[in-house]
Amino acid sequence: MAEQETAVDTAEEDDTELDRHRGDAILEAVEIADRDALTALLEPLHAADIADFLEQISAGERRRLITLWGDGIDGEILSELDENLREEVIATLDPSVLAEAVRELESDDVVDLIEDLDQPQRFAILEALEKADRVAVEQSLSFPEESAGRLMQPNVVRAPEHWTVGDAIDYLRAARELPDQFYHIILVDPRMHPTGYVTLGKLLGTARRTRLLEITEESFRTISVTTPEEEVAYMFNQYHLISAPVVDDEDRLVGVITIDDAMLVLDAEAGEDMMLLAGVGDESVSDRTLKIARQRFPWLMVNLMTAILASLVIAQFEAAITQIVALAVLMPIVASMGGNAGTQSLTVAVRALATRDLTGSNALRVVRREATAGLLNGAAFAGIMAVVGIVWFGLPMLGVVIAAAMVLNLVVAALAGVLIPLGLEKIGVDPALASGAFVTTVTDVTGFFAFLGLAVMLLL
Repeated sequence: MAEQETAVDTAEEDDTELDRHRGDAILEAVEIADRDALTALLEPLHAADIADFLEQISAGERRRLITLWGDGIDGEILSELDENLREEVIATLDPSVLAEAVRELESDDVVDLIEDLDQPQRFAILEALEKADRVAVEQSLSFPEESAGRLMQPNVVRAPEHWTVGDAIDYLRAARELPDQFYHIILVDPRMHPTGYVTLGKLLGTARRTRLLEITEESFRTISVTTPEEEVAYMFNQYHLISAPVVDDEDRLVGVITIDDAMLVLDAEAGEDMMLLAGVGDESVSDRTLKIARQRFPWLMVNLMTAILASLVIAQFEAAITQIVALAVLMPIVASMGGNAGTQSLTVAVRALATRDLTGSNALRVVRREATAGLLNGAAFAGIMAVVGIVWFGLPMLGVVIAAAMVLNLVVAALAGVLIPLGLEKIGVDPALASGAFVTTVTDVTGFFAFLGLAVMLLL
């Protein structure tokens, strides 16, 4: 077993080394303007790997690579690029290369590609599309941002309700154009209302004379064009959907959303929540320094204000700290432990709200659970800090003070970590965006006030 693990580790190191060498070779080919060598190095790579490489190199290297490689850039690479870089890369591409690249994409991928671009670049891409594709993209762009209408693929494989399996198979064989990826045949009534769908696997495994209505899936559900995309991702994850038809205001079929697009949204939402909890917003490693500094400044300012508030609490006990220096040594421990405990509860709560595991119906139970967990951890660490206070400073009552403050702050931290995001969601504010600053403020103020207040009452 040990030999196998060593072999695996060695293989992984070799792969990493190979990637590093390939990256160096690519940049060397760009430096000497060797297009043939560059093409030979890039063509075997997946579009996502090429996009990752473009994101990792400098702006100058990226511009030279794109200019040299020219028509090697395709639509898949553009789709995989970070949104913050797409505009830069598209501006570098020759218009004819850009036109050829976007023609290869499905309409939903084109929408994702151009919805954040400036109007001139958006117009250039739309002009490069064939008329039917351009109409489909413009229709999708007419729907609200981050909605199912923007996410859907208008090209749908559908069949009348009265068809049999044989009818459907004959239709698929004769069809000139089918989507690159589809998982269901959607059944529609005469008014184009979707009434069910049949998986391709069941279609191929059923006798030709069987009616399609007899083999429809129980998971069938429709999605409105105006449904927010996070709601779409939740439905796919919650109900284990592979694809789902999209309907307009009159319940007529207008498109379909597939699992790959829904999971991209789910991944993006999870990443966004993580970034917001850290107060960094929509940021990537390819962003310019000034942009990053500007985005981070507001939340750093909020943190500064909360730190000043905590300092004002400490200032009220200046005389006590002067008389007992041990208070200055120990008080950061209480606040720090409270902050960490609050962050733990907050992270769990924000994620549970995003996945809808935390709702009004179970909020009270979750709050009680967090408070109990905070009490148990507080009691455990109170015992540890009581011993530390007695052994370190030889003051038994100091140990009692820090133990009591620890219990109180960890319970408050646990409660704040759940109640604050619940309250923010109730008033329509994204819990991931603002909860961190509020929880930090509560734990710092509570920790300092409890510790120093108890010290004044019991030690002076």
